[in-house]
Amino acid sequence: MHKIVFIFPGQGSQYVGMGKALYHKYNVAKDLFTRADDLLGYSLSRICFEGPEEELKKTGNTQPGIFVVSAIVQTLLREGGIEPEAVAGHSLGEYSALHCSGALGFEDALRIVVERGRAMNDASEKTKGAMTAVIGLELSQAREICKKSSPLGIVQIANINSPTQIVITGDAKAVDAASELATAAGAQRVIPLPVHGAFHSPLMDGAAERMREVLKDVKIEFPNIRFINNADAEFLTDPEDIRFSLERQITSCVRWVESVQKLAASGIDLMVEAGPGKVLAGLVRRISRDVVVLSCETPEEIEKTLRMD
Repeated sequence: MHKIVFIFPGQGSQYVGMGKALYHKYNVAKDLFTRADDLLGYSLSRICFEGPEEELKKTGNTQPGIFVVSAIVQTLLREGGIEPEAVAGHSLGEYSALHCSGALGFEDALRIVVERGRAMNDASEKTKGAMTAVIGLELSQAREICKKSSPLGIVQIANINSPTQIVITGDAKAVDAASELATAAGAQRVIPLPVHGAFHSPLMDGAAERMREVLKDVKIEFPNIRFINNADAEFLTDPEDIRFSLERQITSCVRWVESVQKLAASGIDLMVEAGPGKVLAGLVRRISRDVVVLSCETPEEIEKTLRMD
């Protein structure tokens, strides 16, 4: 028998049409999208199914949309008899992971995700930061590049996605300088990301303060499945530790490589990416050869996963 972890995608995995096939095939998908539409007061389902892409790409729609699709997929997998031993999420995906673990109810998690999107968007408008993906450099090189660029402004590592894929975040001028240094240092690719904010940096301090207020009154339960967080790559169980971690996550680095390595070391041998896209599956394959990873979103992928030995 496999020891399974569900992993949940973050912003960037969205696409027009996500969740539509699930909605037309499964009652649970209809129910969760209806509950989300009612809570939000507008048709999130229509935006997910029909777009336009520019509307879906707005943080306030992207984040709840990905969360709802992920909630549907994990529910269908568990109803079909697949129980994970642990959960992890990439940035926004932490809320999907915590919902799956029983720590957050669906409506509470959705409300937080909506406020998170708004808070991050507002902070982005005020600070005008930037993010760039750097492929082909070691983490130590990327850190040294950030250090050299720091006289121009805040610049730091936002995501450690794989051993050779790192995201840099911060003030636009400092990120531009770091990008030039990365190219000069021999990076295979340096890719400016299509975001208008410096996520996972101190430029998001305003968003973190708002999240502290949002989170302080939310009921967080002890998880009934092991949950590993982004900010520390540690298994957390205490609700107050989880609450503080979600606040810190806004300005902290996403330590995805360490999280996957720790899960693999704990005996996990199968990871199922539950939600839109295949980003995390690609990253996991570059991090650990000891773990089988599946992407699971469409009805066909769900049915195939449920039939596996």
